[in-house]
Amino acid sequence: MDPYRYLPFLSRKVMQAWAERERPPEQVSWTPLATPLSQCRVALISTAGIASLGDEPFDEQAERADPWRGDDGWRAVPATATAADVGVHHLHIDRTPVEEDLDVVLPARRLADLAAAGVIGEANHRHFSIMGYILDATGLVTDTGPELGAELVADDVDLVLLVPV
Repeated sequence: MDPYRYLPFLSRKVMQAWAERERPPEQVSWTPLATPLSQCRVALISTAGIASLGDEPFDEQAERADPWRGDDGWRAVPATATAADVGVHHLHIDRTPVEEDLDVVLPARRLADLAAAGVIGEANHRHFSIMGYILDATGLVTDTGPELGAELVADDVDLVLLVPV
């Protein structure tokens, strides 16, 4: 995947230089799991820009017009969804593998396997997707994050796994 594919030459060079200078944080926040994993309800959040057919797709036109911007909304995806049930609306990823196996970007079937094996308590009845490659994270922090948090609390989810794409 080429995350700089839709950037003009100068913007591409600026972004590449910026990425090379990024350093991991000195300290990462960590919250220990309060419930044994074998009793947890687990949900997934994918950054692949997945939307169920019939739902509003992520805004690819705006991404084409301004590659520095991404749609900072979110979509719920049923845990039973297959590749035939969804669309991937993200210009920075190769959709070909997803068309064959949704688990590439939203491993809901693998999560269900873990539940069946007793590794986790259960998989949530729905998972979520956002669009990755959003350079201005303001909307994600002020709107999307709190909205998703409220949905996860409403679903009584104990653990969320981020699936970065």
